[in-house]
Amino acid sequence: QVQLVESGGGLVQPGGSLRLSCVASGSFFTISGMGWYRQGPGKRREFVAEIRSGVRTKYADFVKGRFTISRDNAWNTYLEMNSLTPEDTAVYYCNAGIIRTPGYEDNYWGQGTQVTVSS
Repeated sequence: QVQLVESGGGLVQPGGSLRLSCVASGSFFTISGMGWYRQGPGKRREFVAEIRSGVRTKYADFVKGRFTISRDNAWNTYLEMNSLTPEDTAVYYCNAGIIRTPGYEDNYWGQGTQVTVSS
C-alpha cells in the first residue's frame, strides 16, 4: 500500500512563509516525479509545482519566484512558500507518479493539508 502524507499547513499572515512536506511510504520500485496541487474555496484543483528526476522543476506562473519545490534522497518532497497572500489560501495536495513495477506507473494523491493566509 502506497501512501502520501502531507504536513506543514496552517494559518499564516499575509507576507509570511510556510514549508509543506510530503512523505511517500509503502512498497514501490521508484517515483518518477512528485508535485503539489491546490484547491481553493469554490475553485478547481490547480497545478502548483513539480519536480522530476530530483532536479527538473516546473512551476505555475502564479507562484514563480515565491515557491520552491525540492526533494531529498528519500521519498520526500517539500514546498517552501514565501510572500504568501490570501489568494494562496487552499488545501494543498501532494501528487506522485509511483512505479511499483518497472513499466507501470500510477498516480497517487495525499489527503491534503490546509493553508490559510489571513490577518
